[in-house]
Amino acid sequence: MFEGFSPETVDFLWGIRLNNNREWFLQNKPNYVKYLYEPMKALGQALFQPFLDRPGELLKVSRIYRDARLHHPVPYKESLWLCIRQDVAWWGENPCLFLEINPEGIDYGFFIWQPRVATMEAFRQDIAARPEPFLEMMQKAEQAAGMPITAECYKRPKPTEDPRLAPYFAWKKQIGCIRHEDFSPETFSPELAQRAAGFFEALMSVYDYFNQFKV
Repeated sequence: MFEGFSPETVDFLWGIRLNNNREWFLQNKPNYVKYLYEPMKALGQALFQPFLDRPGELLKVSRIYRDARLHHPVPYKESLWLCIRQDVAWWGENPCLFLEINPEGIDYGFFIWQPRVATMEAFRQDIAARPEPFLEMMQKAEQAAGMPITAECYKRPKPTEDPRLAPYFAWKKQIGCIRHEDFSPETFSPELAQRAAGFFEALMSVYDYFNQFKV
């Protein structure tokens, strides 16, 4: 059961940022497990409950160790994340619902990092053929989330004859709707799971929509 993160979680995150070396980590590994990794796993299990009966859905919780094969200059990450996504070849090309904690706070929501060019072309063809359902879905999702869904755009947007679709034809990558919480007593409470779950629910229609283009 998720009982919340704690000030000790933040202490560890700042500690690993300022002391990113094996000696410090080994001395503080019990704090990593107790205050960061185990609570994140419990939070992931709580958030994944609505997805248990949905075929193909996965819950992934990151580890703090960097991939040594990438020869990164520091051995550990300074954040931890979880994501809910379909069982696909590479998460970065496909939609996910995620939560990440780092020294600055907690971020969670819907995100597609680097969709394929072919994926975005299929997306444009779909909304051109069926603009009304898409626009209605977007309006309802943004109202429920209380914030817009944004993206990094092409410098030269793709043309469309429907001016309502012009902002979406410009989308290129980093499509997302992400809420940020600074650390406070609220972020240290079990109710964080409820807030994140509610935000995921608000964006579920968008997550499901983009999953039809998964690769």
